[in-house]
Amino acid sequence: MAMTVEELESFIREAFPEAEITIEDLVGDQDHYACTIVSEAFRGLSRVKQHQLVYDALKGKMGTQLHALTLRTSVP
Repeated sequence: MAMTVEELESFIREAFPEAEITIEDLVGDQDHYACTIVSEAFRGLSRVKQHQLVYDALKGKMGTQLHALTLRTSVP
């Protein structure tokens, strides 16, 4: 079962309620997304740690409902 843009945004929004989130379905199959997240929560964290926080927010859906996610994270 694939994950819609709305579902993906919902998981991210729950973890980062104040974030600016942009999601693009890369091939139209609800399985390959590019996501840009701008959040104050990332301030002072390495890029690796920022991405780990996003993967944690997905609650195990990465690799099951979501096959590929290109992440761009930054602070405001």
